[in-house]
Amino acid sequence: SCCVDEVAAEHAGAEAVLHYGPACLSPCRKLPVLHIFGQQPLDIGRCTEAFRELYPDRQTRVVVLSDVVYAHMMGELEQQLCPEYPNIVFSRVVCGDPPGSAPPGEVRQFGRQFPVEALGGLQDCAMFYVGAEGLALTSFMLTWNRCPFSSFDPATGCGRRETLNVNRALMRRLYLVERARDAKVVGILVGTLGVAGYLVVLQHLRELLRRAGKRSYMLAVGKPNPAKLANFLEVDIFVLVACSQNTLLDSSEFYRPIVTPYELELACNPAREWTGNYFTDFRDLLPGACAHVELPPAVPAAEAIPDVSLITGEMRAAHLCDHPSPQLPPSTTLACRDQTRALAEISPAASFLESRSWRGLEQQLGQTPVSKAVQGRRGIAIAYEDEGHEQP
Repeated sequence: SCCVDEVAAEHAGAEAVLHYGPACLSPCRKLPVLHIFGQQPLDIGRCTEAFRELYPDRQTRVVVLSDVVYAHMMGELEQQLCPEYPNIVFSRVVCGDPPGSAPPGEVRQFGRQFPVEALGGLQDCAMFYVGAEGLALTSFMLTWNRCPFSSFDPATGCGRRETLNVNRALMRRLYLVERARDAKVVGILVGTLGVAGYLVVLQHLRELLRRAGKRSYMLAVGKPNPAKLANFLEVDIFVLVACSQNTLLDSSEFYRPIVTPYELELACNPAREWTGNYFTDFRDLLPGACAHVELPPAVPAAEAIPDVSLITGEMRAAHLCDHPSPQLPPSTTLACRDQTRALAEISPAASFLESRSWRGLEQQLGQTPVSKAVQGRRGIAIAYEDEGHEQP
């Protein structure tokens, strides 16, 4: 796993954690962490040659990023390229959150830290990534989607301009935002228990969904897969709270789509508008962060602007309400009532179960005659022992 298993460390009574292997560099809540990334070999000469082929203009502003297993070679690569490229910037791997906020002209994201001296910020810079294609590169490209990306794969020794159509990927993510607007029941998937701030963002999402008039379930299912999530048919869409690398889950094989916390905010928070920037780190949405947007005050239903779904063409609510969650009406009369219908008033799962024709095995107590146990059929379904077989 790229995340530090702080929960298992606390069960063992550990006072610190040594994390070996790939890492998303998400900060932990309590325990100090020492990362041992490993040191994979890198052909500096071939990487330098590929960089020159990709950027023939020596005045190009380029930010060099790398996978954590190649971070130990970035100093040598910097010595080779800096004399030729005066506007090149190398990122530095930072474990944990540095104290204080980032000063102006400096970027701190995804465990990387680097200065930006261009007038237009990162929009005037190109990105060069040293590492194989994977979740880290995809997260970088979606977050800095206005920067042209190139990469060098040390395993193959080949450099290339990234051909991933970021706009197409963003169109797919914006389609999921529209699906989230149509959803009435949302399942909150807890994909991490160790990243700092996950409890705060869970509470924020629950409040956002309540204000948007949507039902929510909180589910801790470990690593999501289609078989697990197919058990919750009453859920219209899921939102995954995980680290920046694992939150972009391809849900094409799932029965219901899965969105990120930022996409759910785009769907449910009227104050948040699409600006072209994309945030894969849920901590950017928390109060005090760079992308935090306060929820607007509630709007009466009579004054709400009508909204039409772009997928179904039906009318839907596009405003925030401030009513509490519905509860069972108080009753002081001792009477027998249909528990399923009572639960359906507050539970989407019970309402979904009530609409199904088959609700599982029924006990039918007192309705089935008592009889002795008898021996049943033996064999397999294709050929029971008591069945006759035709001779060829």
